[in-house]
Amino acid sequence: MLKGSISRVVFPVAGLGTRFLPATKAIPKEMLPVVDRPLIQWVVEEAAAAGCTEFIFVTSPEKSSICAHFSNAPHYEETLTARGKTEALALLQAGLPKNARIIEVHQDEPLGLGHAIWCARDYTHGEPFAVILPDDLILGPRGCLSQMLSHYEGGTMIALENVPAEDTDKYGIVAAGSGSGSGSGSGSGSDKIVTISSITEKPKPENAPSTLAVVGRYILDGGIMAALETQKAGAGGEIQLTDAIATMIPSTQTKGYRFAGDRYDCGNRDGFLTANIAYALSPYGANMGSATRSKLNDIINMTPEKK
Repeated sequence: MLKGSISRVVFPVAGLGTRFLPATKAIPKEMLPVVDRPLIQWVVEEAAAAGCTEFIFVTSPEKSSICAHFSNAPHYEETLTARGKTEALALLQAGLPKNARIIEVHQDEPLGLGHAIWCARDYTHGEPFAVILPDDLILGPRGCLSQMLSHYEGGTMIALENVPAEDTDKYGIVAAGSGSGSGSGSGSGSDKIVTISSITEKPKPENAPSTLAVVGRYILDGGIMAALETQKAGAGGEIQLTDAIATMIPSTQTKGYRFAGDRYDCGNRDGFLTANIAYALSPYGANMGSATRSKLNDIINMTPEKK
């Protein structure tokens, strides 16, 4: 495998999406649209742009529509081709490369993110692979996974973002080792790289080693599956991926990466709505332009009487 090259990516998508009920009673949360395409398609496109060709969906039997979305649709394809609708045809192909391989794996019990990753063990073949959590949309001129791969030199790499001190109990929090860059991530090179000396899942603010939080992009050393095999339940009674990563730090190069871009937490309604607005207006998203911005301004500036 070439340096900075990853062919496999795992998407843990077995969750019920209860925060979005009743919308998710019959439709998986990952299939809810962010502007003009499902949430899951945005992150699949990010992985494809980073060179991934094997897309592993860890899902449940009730969420078959996710993989169905990435299957062929001959009737639509023939109709759009005949009508010369090339842009619509490209969207229909869901951002997948021509040599894409779709793999569906079921997580039968909700035992945590670490367990979900472990469910894909038969398809990672002991090699490094990427993980993308679809709840985290990251908007910028270059995909987060592509940014990470441009600095990846083996071992484990985790996307990092500074969060408010009072929010550390919502994230995995890392402690930076000596030699880590001290920049905010807006520059290039070493100021984006953090050598991780420890990682703690959801520490209380008074116990957090920093405010550098793990967000939903990982490049994992192939040995993570062996670590997850024996990993005991941690925070929330679940098998935590961060706990397994922590056990590997003494023997495996573990880096953090301060990515460039804006993250939107689509795991809650506020973040999902904000992502829709941001992606509609951004040239890196759907770029619906000035007309949409004008309509939004009209709504925001509407007086109570007009409402």
